[in-house]
Amino acid sequence: MNVIIDIRSHNMAFEADFKRLNEDWITANFWLEEADVLVLNDPQKYILDKGGNVFFALHDNKPVGTCALLVIDGLTCELAKMVVDPDYHGQGIGYLLGQAFIEKARERGFSRIVLEGNTKMEASIALYRKLGFQEIPMELDTRNSTAHKRCNIVMELVLNPANHPEYFI
Repeated sequence: MNVIIDIRSHNMAFEADFKRLNEDWITANFWLEEADVLVLNDPQKYILDKGGNVFFALHDNKPVGTCALLVIDGLTCELAKMVVDPDYHGQGIGYLLGQAFIEKARERGFSRIVLEGNTKMEASIALYRKLGFQEIPMELDTRNSTAHKRCNIVMELVLNPANHPEYFI
């Protein structure tokens, strides 16, 4: 399958697909929270205008997967809103999105990527581990709180240990 990863930095293409894909997986497994509603209704304002990126996996110019890079601070970004259309599961699209995300985070100079998840989503957790993420205690999450009540795991990928604050402790 030929899949192209399109990275949006300034204008939000496929906004309706971003919202639909995320709402479908969230409501199939959990519930929409206020933070979800805000971001999904205006990704331009809550992601792109804050320096983030939105990634789309396109098959025949149709969005079949997406994720977002949220800027936390000068060293840390968050992998958020990662979803692949169920009709395209098992085809490596999540891995391609994850690799593109990591490459973009490195290119932008971030030294650390964090993400929130739920252990109920076993395939997602396995994908994150395959990409190199490791679980960290939730209390070590430097954002000092999780944005979503449904999350019970925080993972990180350290890209550049020399730039990571804990490296100097």
